[in-house]
Amino acid sequence: MTLGFIILAAGQGTRMRSQVPKVLHPLAGRPMILYTVDVARALTDFPPVLVVGYGAEAVRRTVGEAALYVEQVPQRGTGHAVLQARPVLEGRVDTVVVVCGDMPLLRAETLRRLVERQRESGGPFTMLTLVSDDPRGFGRVVRDGQGAVRRVVEEAQATAEERAIGELNAGVYAFDGAWLWPHVARIPISLPKEEFYLTDLVAMAAEEGRQIETLQVGDPLELLGINTRVHLAEAEAELRRRINRQWMEAGVTMIDPATTYIEAGVTIGADTVIGPHTHLRGQTVIGRCCQIGPNAIVADSVIADGCRVLASVVEGAVMEEGSDVGPFSHLRRGARLAAGAHVGNFGELKNATLGPGAKMGHFSYLGDAEVGAGANIGAGTITCNFDGERKHRTVVGAGAFIGSDTMLVAPVRVGEGAKTGAGAVVTHDVPDGAVAFGVPARVKGTR
Repeated sequence: MTLGFIILAAGQGTRMRSQVPKVLHPLAGRPMILYTVDVARALTDFPPVLVVGYGAEAVRRTVGEAALYVEQVPQRGTGHAVLQARPVLEGRVDTVVVVCGDMPLLRAETLRRLVERQRESGGPFTMLTLVSDDPRGFGRVVRDGQGAVRRVVEEAQATAEERAIGELNAGVYAFDGAWLWPHVARIPISLPKEEFYLTDLVAMAAEEGRQIETLQVGDPLELLGINTRVHLAEAEAELRRRINRQWMEAGVTMIDPATTYIEAGVTIGADTVIGPHTHLRGQTVIGRCCQIGPNAIVADSVIADGCRVLASVVEGAVMEEGSDVGPFSHLRRGARLAAGAHVGNFGELKNATLGPGAKMGHFSYLGDAEVGAGANIGAGTITCNFDGERKHRTVVGAGAFIGSDTMLVAPVRVGEGAKTGAGAVVTHDVPDGAVAFGVPARVKGTR
């Protein structure tokens, strides 16, 4: 038997008050639609069908080849949206799951149970419900005296008595495909908006004497539909709790999980300690036995085993084994600290490599530079890498000693074992083993 997914992602989400399509708003560093797509792909090899509308091209660019697409124009309700997927799915899948693209917290295990319940029952469909004191705009599930589901009434059309019903319709269904397609085509139009609502299938099945199965979800947050920025923040907090718990269970220590922010694409090795107020973003990879934070921001970077990042920003950078940075320093894109390299406080590297065991203690800037093994960069050293039109490289050889407040005017090379005096302005290459001092720097002696 083949399982297919329809993901409803056509709406603008007017209550978000944004020009960005609702399903593209980010959660834990990823557009929310990708969470639903991932869940669908975890349960079936048949690509999910995304029903797109507002911002269709942006949604396609974001999701790419992970899904098939149908466009809903004009947008005339959920029933009309599902009908658009009929040419793609009819005759190709026997069970059809319908889910909204704004439910990023819905777990694969829950949908697997939903599908199993539907296939065991053999009925027209099974729907997810929840019992909650906070209806969040969900429709109410109306049952008869024997407990059979008779209809779903939307909150806007519900009477006071119906609004008091605690069982809510989550808008997530597993349909028997053979029953779905002829029935969804017969959904009556609803006035005054002239839309076709998927919930009308409940009454249609009940009128035929068919039994409608339900699966109650215990955690209301799992069925949180995002309609406002408040909902977005609630989902972000829940997703962050899930991510933090996952890493703690995998052997990562968090001093204060409540102030630790880890995005979904991050990976962390065991026995690493994450300090408070730390943000790990993008496709960051952190090794084992590291100390990250407190007060660190690491984005799209690779940090090897045994590294330390204290109160610093690391973005698009690489730190090799046993290197460290901080406090209050910045490794910008293209920065690389080789094994055992050290950057102290108030240092900045951009497109620069600090070789094995090299040290840049404090108050220095290296841009478009390569520093050899064991070299020492004195306080206040600056690479003058930009002439107003082009960037130029600086090379500092292994074992070199760069005196405090040295200006290295690129392109320039300081040789292996060479030294510069404090305050030197180096405009020409310094040979291996030589000493350069003064303004402009003059070379004295070689090995």
